[in-house]
Amino acid sequence: MHGGRDVANDASTVFDLVILGGGSGGYAAALRGAQLGLDVALIEKGKVGGTCLHNGCIPTKALLHAGEIADQARESAQFGVKATFEGIDMEAVNKYKDDVIAGLYKGLQGLVASRKVHYIEGEGKLSSPTSVDVNGQRVQGRHVLLATGSVPKSLPGLEIDGNRIISSDHALKLDRVPKSAIVLGGGVIGVEFASAWKSFGTEVTVVEGLKHLVPVEDENSSKLLERAFRKRGIKFNLGTFFEKAEYTQDGVRVTLADGKTFEAEILLVAIGRGPVSQGLGYEEQGVAMDRGYVLVDEYMQTNVPTISAVGDLVPTLQLAHVGFAEGILVAERLAGLKAVPIDYDGVPRVTYCHPEVASVGITEAKAKEIYGADKVVALKYNLAGNGKSRILKTAGEIKLVQVKDGAVVGVHMVGDRMGEQVGEAQLIYNWEALPAEVAQLIHAHPTQNEAMGEAHLALAGKPLHAHD
Repeated sequence: MHGGRDVANDASTVFDLVILGGGSGGYAAALRGAQLGLDVALIEKGKVGGTCLHNGCIPTKALLHAGEIADQARESAQFGVKATFEGIDMEAVNKYKDDVIAGLYKGLQGLVASRKVHYIEGEGKLSSPTSVDVNGQRVQGRHVLLATGSVPKSLPGLEIDGNRIISSDHALKLDRVPKSAIVLGGGVIGVEFASAWKSFGTEVTVVEGLKHLVPVEDENSSKLLERAFRKRGIKFNLGTFFEKAEYTQDGVRVTLADGKTFEAEILLVAIGRGPVSQGLGYEEQGVAMDRGYVLVDEYMQTNVPTISAVGDLVPTLQLAHVGFAEGILVAERLAGLKAVPIDYDGVPRVTYCHPEVASVGITEAKAKEIYGADKVVALKYNLAGNGKSRILKTAGEIKLVQVKDGAVVGVHMVGDRMGEQVGEAQLIYNWEALPAEVAQLIHAHPTQNEAMGEAHLALAGKPLHAHD
């Protein structure tokens, strides 16, 4: 129902755009489409906002911030501040987290209503290239956008039971701080939970089958994070894959392929997220798919002309801001505006552990593969030379990757608050800036942002607070 009209039961209604899924990609398309004058129906079985708002980005960052406050309380003496740390009240932490979500959810509901998006709550299924069935009715559209998102993945034979073997969804609702935890997966989700739990007082071991934590990042960033985790007392085992998990008398035992075992109170399975596409009518309507993902072109169109797809459902970066951009692209294309394909290398990527890992562009290894090893220049600027980072007592580096005598094609950062510096980094990459051009810009002192300017001064051959 919307505005007193049963839009799903009105056979004469044909929307310009019917969207299946109200997460980041779906609601962004709905808001932009309605703004451009399209008549939009948005179908969502849960809550508008999807994974990011309710089970992902927002709640995990709230937990990480609570952990940061705990660490600051423990470490306050080094700043001359006398404070005592008396523990974590998980009920209060969850209330803080849930209040953040509730406020944003209320605001998003208001946005959807104010843009006059026809919101339909219910579980939808693609019933033709131009319709979705929901609540026993058929919603017709000139175009359909699939945006059904993703869910936590597991491995064959590893059952996530929500008790001792949990997913990130369960981890966000824990009513206690576990004494010990094994985190299976050293990617973004795994290291963020490992970081938050360590701050809460949990003994954490991360198990990653590949040779580094955050393996998609530049190897230098991975090594810096590993060094920081060792210093924090977060254990990790790299380069050996998971074999099995079994209950012990009071916890879980994980066995790796080499026979090594680890025991803890709980096991968090954080090996990534898989697309939600089964049983939704996609294949029956001829939509091309691969391993559950819906395949699209650079304009987010499927092989069926009236169907597009965005977000975690398609094999692009699983990031909320990518979903926003993809949804906006589809809405603008359908409204007749010139659509510009997304350069996924130019998307900012942030892992919000302590310390943060942030990047945009390509890694040094990828640059050498594309341009040749002799055509790539890399420079590392240590945050020890940055006044604000010293004040914050954070360690790390900014690494720049440049095509020789050309543009900066990669910016890779490790350190507290580096996620806040990635905005300028994305401008540098996306505008194909030369080091000398960035070096001409005056960066405020003392800020961590100044480190970006210092790194480019050094790369341009005129270092200030850095050694030649």
